Amino acid sequence: MNLGIIQPKTTPLSPSRPKTEIEIPLEMTYETFKEFREFIYSHSGIYFSDSKKELLESRIRKRLFIHKFYSYEEYLKFLQSPAGRVEIPALYELITINETYFFRTAQQFEVMEQVLIPEIVKAHHERGEKNPVIRIWSSAASSGEEAYTIAIIIAEKIKPLYPNVTFQIIGTDINNAVLEAARRGVYKEYSVRTVAPELLKKYFTREDGNYYLNPEIRSSVSFHNFNLFDQSAMNSIRNIDIVFCCNVLIYFDVQSKKKVIQNLYQSLNKGGYLFVGYSESLHGLSKDFKLIHLQKAMAYCKE
Repeated sequence: MNLGIIQPKTTPLSPSRPKTEIEIPLEMTYETFKEFREFIYSHSGIYFSDSKKELLESRIRKRLFIHKFYSYEEYLKFLQSPAGRVEIPALYELITINETYFFRTAQQFEVMEQVLIPEIVKAHHERGEKNPVIRIWSSAASSGEEAYTIAIIIAEKIKPLYPNVTFQIIGTDINNAVLEAARRGVYKEYSVRTVAPELLKKYFTREDGNYYLNPEIRSSVSFHNFNLFDQSAMNSIRNIDIVFCCNVLIYFDVQSKKKVIQNLYQSLNKGGYLFVGYSESLHGLSKDFKLIHLQKAMAYCKE
């Protein structure tokens, strides 16, 4: 898994004289890079290897110009100060990648629709729940495409089969800006390029080159700012039936991956399922989940 970003125009550490680009060093020292890496890691669990030093430099540099800092060290001191807490969400925006689109993991969505949800609904009924609530969590929701894809599939294919079942869809992300975009539900051609024509016509309105998502679909998803590395936050989300956590583990080192996976395990109901990215695996990270080989995709089950 947002209240928006508050970014000060000036700060107590900001110099008053005008700045030109050449005044900011192109490179941060390796010692400063290690300090930034540790700061980011301690707050988010995201780990920057040595090979990503230039990437981190280029992204942080943008904030130096905005706040009129003359060095990477000055910006770091600001982040570490009490006043710098308001800047941390903006830092998250810099260091995370949010490339996504509707129906991106089509095979996982098909398995969810055809195999997992019928199985989960049956399990709820067997426990005596006449009107069960099924909770699905898009844990790195970005600008909402994944969560809204789930909502469209449920509205189109699943809800008609299970009219007495309530489906709750939760989208979370660490990045405030993409969450605000998700709540607006306005997309460009790139985001909807894999949506079937009949679904595009039914659930979107095209205007001025933008695609506006159906308000009913928008209202079926709740979005929240959420840090998967934050233990107290993770303790607050429970009774989940399906978690999508695709292309997230790549940001973490082994220790952080284990922590996040264990947190996701605790969030799931017994018999719940976890999806990770096609190139990701829990091998060597967790023995709690059972790997399930389905016809078109793999998922991890909490037994």
